[in-house]
Amino acid sequence: MPTPQPLVPARGHPPRAGAPQCGMDPDVRRYLTDLVGATRDVLGADLVGAYAAGSVALGAYQAGRSDIDVALVCAHALTGGRKRELVARLRHEALPCPARGLELVVYRREVARSGTPEPGFEVELNSGARMPFRVTWSGDGRPAADGRFWYGLDRSILHSGGLALAGPPAAETFADLTPADLRRLLVDALTWWLALPTPPGDAPAAGAEDAVLGACRSLVRCRDGVWLPKVAAGRRLVERGHPGAALVERAIAARHGGPPPGGQTARAFQRAVLDELRAML
Repeated sequence: MPTPQPLVPARGHPPRAGAPQCGMDPDVRRYLTDLVGATRDVLGADLVGAYAAGSVALGAYQAGRSDIDVALVCAHALTGGRKRELVARLRHEALPCPARGLELVVYRREVARSGTPEPGFEVELNSGARMPFRVTWSGDGRPAADGRFWYGLDRSILHSGGLALAGPPAAETFADLTPADLRRLLVDALTWWLALPTPPGDAPAAGAEDAVLGACRSLVRCRDGVWLPKVAAGRRLVERGHPGAALVERAIAARHGGPPPGGQTARAFQRAVLDELRAML
């Protein structure tokens, strides 16, 4: 078995400012090292790079709450056999994930560099002790009802703040979206969330805090041109005196054990953000 590369920046490139190199959860660090090694076993020289995204890359990982998001980039299209082998090696039963679960997406290099808003992936795997197992074998196979906006947004976040586990820096591997495509996908994402069922009344609703903070992150990205962790985006809006500051503060407190906001109140906040984003189109 090839020796996995350590989780350090590519040779010749200094660490990205704020990258959680030393502060990364030790269990997550070991897991990602093993994941890169297993990926190399399957893809060999076809592996261009491996990148942590989401909370791990942005230094906002919460043990017991966060997922581990990983993007792999390959040089060429994967055959069905290699896709199945990769899934077999990386699913939770073969490589136990220390978080709620692994959300992994594999892209061809040309797709990662294209800036396309389309899904465009080779294979997607969701697997974990507290995550339903799911495999989608191509971007074309992603049902519209499940949201096709995730992938372009994820690649934009990777371009801005992805953490290279192997290969060149994420900013060189992933192209950003155009401003118009970015705003359209953020509108699609909020529209999708608002179409989900909402409990009657306005009692505290599980997940409402993430709905509020996700809307904060989208708004900050469009206003300021930067991707921030959800809590950091919420705090930025609070500091600027956003009309929904009290709700945002409650959502932030809920991430640390407090009661979540009410479902209807969270939806009203999302609708207000959606209206602002639509006005930018």
